[in-house]
Amino acid sequence: MTELKLLIRNMTADELVLALKWALAEGWNPGLNDAALFYRADPNGFFVGELEGEIVAVGSAVTYGKDFAFCGLYIVAPEHRGKGYGLALTKHRLAYCGERNVGIDGVLENVEIYQRIGYQPYYQNRRYQKLASYRSQSIEAITVLDNNVSSTELNTINLYDRQCFPANRETFLKAWMTQSDGLTLVYRSEGKISGYLVRRPCIEGYKVGPLFADNADIAGVLLNQAQSGIEGETLILDVPENNPAAVALAEREDMQVVFATVRMYQKGMPNIDNGKIFGITTFELG
Repeated sequence: MTELKLLIRNMTADELVLALKWALAEGWNPGLNDAALFYRADPNGFFVGELEGEIVAVGSAVTYGKDFAFCGLYIVAPEHRGKGYGLALTKHRLAYCGERNVGIDGVLENVEIYQRIGYQPYYQNRRYQKLASYRSQSIEAITVLDNNVSSTELNTINLYDRQCFPANRETFLKAWMTQSDGLTLVYRSEGKISGYLVRRPCIEGYKVGPLFADNADIAGVLLNQAQSGIEGETLILDVPENNPAAVALAEREDMQVVFATVRMYQKGMPNIDNGKIFGITTFELG
């Protein structure tokens, strides 16, 4: 009956910083700007489980429109695991998601637990890593997005993003693409966007995500360009195994798998173009 003592409430912005410190302790290597940017995605979608004034569990349930949500950033303090607090928090988050299709990136060892609460596994997302090594290139098709991005440009990128993500996330995307010390590259062919990439600074090195492109050649050009200026730093890309071209690209880049998650959904695979997804945005937000 210890679950009854748990108070579940919305997380404050400051407490999200704490949650990401927990994530760092778990080895997740969060981005330097993740706390503020995650919170923008859905300020009401972050929760803590509190026991007599002490936070013992954290988790998110970010809603994107009326049809899709993504749960992540789920951590129970090590000394409080196995007491039912995590399940109580998870049930609360799913209630917040309502009738939406809910996705997660679940750790491999807990897949059966997630299945018991309604999730079904579909494929793995594998974290690939290497030391950045830029190959000099001159590609006129690539432009660097600056912080003064116009609403027209943002809308164009958002429309491309919608081919690869199950819902509109324009508000989050603008902040994500223009974050401090980040890099956003856009690839155009015949005047139309045919790929884009975001690189963000992390506690260790840099993560690339999303990396969406019409084909592997464009994705490879973008990924190579993203390594310019950070040679020798750790480069991380989270690759969906259900796009064989994405896996092949990571392997051509001599990247090594360091761990994996299982992408799971409550109501089936969303109708998106998986062949254009060469790197997901984050394990936490989808």
